[in-house]
Amino acid sequence: MLTSGAIVGLSSVSVTCVSYAAEGWGVGEVWHDGSRLVWHELPRPAAGPPIGRRARARETPSQGGVKRPPPSSSTIPAKGARVSRRSAVKAEQLVHTLNAYFEGARPDFRGVEVDVDGWTPFQLDIARALRAVPFGEVVSYAELAQLAGYPRAQRAAGTFCARNRFPLVVPCHRVVSADGLGSYGSLGLDYKRRLLALEGVTL
Repeated sequence: MLTSGAIVGLSSVSVTCVSYAAEGWGVGEVWHDGSRLVWHELPRPAAGPPIGRRARARETPSQGGVKRPPPSSSTIPAKGARVSRRSAVKAEQLVHTLNAYFEGARPDFRGVEVDVDGWTPFQLDIARALRAVPFGEVVSYAELAQLAGYPRAQRAAGTFCARNRFPLVVPCHRVVSADGLGSYGSLGLDYKRRLLALEGVTL
């Protein structure tokens, strides 16, 4: 069973952070400004309260104390900031969609708008190609680069995946190496393998 957490903070641009718990996975976070997703932290065991318990509201730290902040200072929650109803609703809606995914459903994340401020044309093209990879399918890093129109940019495509701050919404877990799973940052290959298994992919 999955439980969404409480709203924990806003910034001057009304970014809401909502924690959610996925049974067997851990606790993740969604940061939303009411129009765009600005950060998604995949659930992990050390990220919050024990599985099965509702995430308790906590005071969001100031910029200097945020452990995994969104990429720009304008989206970092400020202590005591006022809650934006729109950003709260959007964050909760996305949490429900994520809940469905971890329960084994096939939600479509392609309609979720993400914060691409400052992205290069290359990054935008890679993200578009990546979001077009269907549920239950995988591509190699070389294939991703080719799909995006940059057939010689395999390494750069891999770098984009490694720095992706919208996992599942921009599904970097569906990109593998030519001879195996590739990598999946600090979460590791077992986590990536589990995500793919949810989609019926065994590697």
